[in-house]
Amino acid sequence: MQYIAQNFLQIEFQILDWIAGLRTEWLDALIPIISAFGNDGIGWIIVAVVLTCIPKYRKAGLTMGLALIFCLLIGNMTLKPLIARPRPYSYFPEMTLLIAPLSDFSFPSGHTFASFASATALYLHHKRLGIAAYILAAIIAFTRLYLYVHFPSDVLAGLLLGIVSGWVAYHITTAIQRKRRFF
Repeated sequence: MQYIAQNFLQIEFQILDWIAGLRTEWLDALIPIISAFGNDGIGWIIVAVVLTCIPKYRKAGLTMGLALIFCLLIGNMTLKPLIARPRPYSYFPEMTLLIAPLSDFSFPSGHTFASFASATALYLHHKRLGIAAYILAAIIAFTRLYLYVHFPSDVLAGLLLGIVSGWVAYHITTAIQRKRRFF
């Protein structure tokens, strides 16, 4: 079992190193800015709040908010401390990072989780906006690999958990709306 885990980790580092080979000066400047949109989910929270203030998009904003609560509870408060996976750069203390070292654990990628949860919630209500959100979510997920702060499996888990969270939030808000005409 340890042999399989070691090989899997080696493959993940090969992927990260390949992505690191794509680095250029202009990407090194741009990628941290794009990634910052997902810091603590703040960018997505702001989008959800703004949408909630617009009657046509209120349900989408509320669904995004619920999906982001799932991200906090499932990802940050449960899985990250439970699994306690070190970040990729922690294996290489000499590595120069493009952003400040992070204080939490690696699995799952919170940026990716929040991004895909938000994009899914938005897509299920408004396809065009959702497609744009999915594109941004995919770019944010890539930035986490580029910055060497997440393993590919962290990002994949965040993507899958995010899609499920957005889908569940959509069905909860839809059921509430049908029963209570709440919003």
